[in-house]
Amino acid sequence: MRAVVVRSHGGPEVLESAEVDAPTPGAGEVLVEVAAAGVNYIDTYHRTGAYPLPLPFTPGLEGAGRVVAVGEGVTEFAVGDRVAWGNTLGSYAEHAVVPVSDAIAVPDGVDLEIAGGALLQGMTAHYLTHSTYPVRQGDAVLVHAAAGGMGLALTQFVKALGGRVIGTVSTEEKERLAREAGADEVIRYTETDDLAAEVRRLTDGAGVAAVYDGVGATTFDASLASLRPRGVLALFGAASGPVPPVDPQRLNAAGSVFLTRPTLKHHVASREELTWRAGDVFRAIAEGTLTIRVGHRYPLAEAATAHADLQGRRTTGKLVLLPR
Repeated sequence: MRAVVVRSHGGPEVLESAEVDAPTPGAGEVLVEVAAAGVNYIDTYHRTGAYPLPLPFTPGLEGAGRVVAVGEGVTEFAVGDRVAWGNTLGSYAEHAVVPVSDAIAVPDGVDLEIAGGALLQGMTAHYLTHSTYPVRQGDAVLVHAAAGGMGLALTQFVKALGGRVIGTVSTEEKERLAREAGADEVIRYTETDDLAAEVRRLTDGAGVAAVYDGVGATTFDASLASLRPRGVLALFGAASGPVPPVDPQRLNAAGSVFLTRPTLKHHVASREELTWRAGDVFRAIAEGTLTIRVGHRYPLAEAATAHADLQGRRTTGKLVLLPR
């Protein structure tokens, strides 16, 4: 089969499209013919070695497709079933082995391409808005990179919970997409010298209840300064680089605020929690309250281009690789 292989850490150029032996499912696993694999920022961390993995490996944590074989003892799924996953390495390939414990049935009416790009960002947006800081009716929150796949999902979840979204973007086109997703206010960070002051102006000086920040180094200070007293800064990514060490006294000065660095695996720690979050994501898609906007599609062999586009901030919405 064709798969993307990383043999050494580095830039997008280390993503090699290669012929490899097709895997076989072991006990408690299913073999899936991949219809679509989601491209996520964490994939770039694996590629560069920022989050090191044993070499060589096939990247990609997210995907969807049809089961073509089942391993010993598998009763939950059968050949032909449509499944998706959001936390299983090896998705940049024509076939992927997925543990039954990670696989989620894709409901009728949800397209496999959409499902392949829904769970990692969808469940991340779910835990951020339902658990890290549970959004309440009328809460104002700040969403960075509001036109990206994560930003669009966050915006829609916040709006469904009755919150008010202030989004940050870089261009007019990205502002349009953020507003279409429901953002109440949009700040073009390229056109303001003081992002936090603009947030405070939009909240009548109060600040926001929470900041959902996946950008990191370049936004951290403004995020902290945008919070209301006892607000929550959820730093869930570092697209612009890691945040330097922080003196905890800054949290006091900012108004007894809270800083957390959450990650998905700790919020799908049990099968029950995984199925709850994934079920809510797929239900929202089916009901139309969550739209996964696929902004860019790439053949499997163009994974390097997808990574370069993502890191170069040349994309909007969700990026997917199509193995066929």
